[in-house]
Amino acid sequence: MSDQHSVYDAVVVGGGPAGATAANDLAKTGVKVALLDRAGRIKPCGGAVPPCLLREFDIPQTLIVAHALSARIIAPSNRAVDMPIDGGFVGMVDREVFDEWLRQRAYTAGADRVTGTFLGIRRDDPGIATVLYRAPGQADEVAELRTRAVIGADGANSAVARQEVPDAGKQKNVFAYHEVIRSPAAGSGSFDPTRCDIYYQNHVSPDFYGWIFPHGETASIGVGSARKGFSLRSAVRDLRAAAGLSDCETIRGEGAPIPIRPLKKWDNGRDVVLAGDAAGVVAPASGEGIYYAMTGGRLAASAVGEFLVTGNAKALAKARAEFLRSHRMVFWVLGALQYFWYSTDNRRERFVKMCADPDVQKLTWEAYMNKKLVRARPGAHLRIFFQDLAHLLGLARP
Repeated sequence: MSDQHSVYDAVVVGGGPAGATAANDLAKTGVKVALLDRAGRIKPCGGAVPPCLLREFDIPQTLIVAHALSARIIAPSNRAVDMPIDGGFVGMVDREVFDEWLRQRAYTAGADRVTGTFLGIRRDDPGIATVLYRAPGQADEVAELRTRAVIGADGANSAVARQEVPDAGKQKNVFAYHEVIRSPAAGSGSFDPTRCDIYYQNHVSPDFYGWIFPHGETASIGVGSARKGFSLRSAVRDLRAAAGLSDCETIRGEGAPIPIRPLKKWDNGRDVVLAGDAAGVVAPASGEGIYYAMTGGRLAASAVGEFLVTGNAKALAKARAEFLRSHRMVFWVLGALQYFWYSTDNRRERFVKMCADPDVQKLTWEAYMNKKLVRARPGAHLRIFFQDLAHLLGLARP
């Protein structure tokens, strides 16, 4: 339980993968930390995680509800390209269970769990920030958490970021909607419980993609788009019909914004640093966020830990610097991919054709599973470069 008269070393706002990871890392080092999170929130998400996440963050295999062993990429013409994963997998997690496990781990490590909605930050005493929040059922009361540092991990529309970090409210987002359905019996429609299906078709999404991801007893069917006026719900309905999944039981539907690029600044130069969606760390083109959120949470915890020891607020900027040092190139490549190849159905058709190339498949899966660009195969990179150039110049057949 929290004590509003005590002073925490850090308060983490938001209990998703980024916030829960930050709280756990800080608590393990003996830092007095509170994790403030709203109750009952399930983040809309396809739930895909790479194998390296399990290793890096000590996640048990029991949290993986399905292992996808391949991906099927569907072009505007309905041409399908299968991309088997040689020696690896895409793990699928149930966000309701996964996120709660992460929060409980932070609590076990020593973090206080506080349920409530963040309202703002007030500063009355030097070196102390007072986090204001409203507890469930206390509509007329404002509770307080006094702290030396704040980690804002409260999502793409982060209230912490809007209050504390310049220009954070100007972040552009893709909006995603998915429906969680009861998985059909084996052999129903085109559904395969060991395969991720990804649709690059204009009617599914004019600027992003649609997906069908297996989750064991359930499946996630969703789409994303930044195009105003585009009906995400209608697109999901049509996607379900195309895959023969219209009659499957719908368990719930959820929507949320997804940031499309990291913010230019993650800290306020004083006592606040951002992590996860609040910092904009979702991979372009793929929309993958869990691994990058947890990585950002870990780096934010490290930066806050240094700040608490040294009192130097410049340490907070290291979270962003370290993240981009490791992942800037991946984000740049994926951003360029989305900007060019997702722009028209003709280009999507060419992109799907490239996905049939064994070198493209091998390099794609190696990069995904290890979260690093593969540099050890220059011959493959050269072949892909010339193939890519031929498609860019229209010299290759779609």
